[in-house]
Amino acid sequence: MSVKHVAWLRFKEGVAPERVENHMTACRSLAGRVPAVASLECGANFADRAGGFTHCIIVSVRDRASLSEYLNHPAHVPIAEALKADLAELRVMDIEV
Repeated sequence: MSVKHVAWLRFKEGVAPERVENHMTACRSLAGRVPAVASLECGANFADRAGGFTHCIIVSVRDRASLSEYLNHPAHVPIAEALKADLAELRVMDIEV
């Protein structure tokens, strides 16, 4: 079974739009830099049904082992740490499909 890693983000008040876009660009760059990533999609929410969450990232990987490879990859770790440190509130769900 393949795995979908879904991250919902709520960027904090005061985070500049340029910083948000830089973070999303960094996320998109992981598709070409992390071998475990089969596909990666991300963008801004345009609806009012997400409880205030503003952006979403959906990463597809081959299996659970590949998810661990993605999460621990040296290209992913600093992007995730920056997000959690001061950019956004984060909710994550991983599902097998």
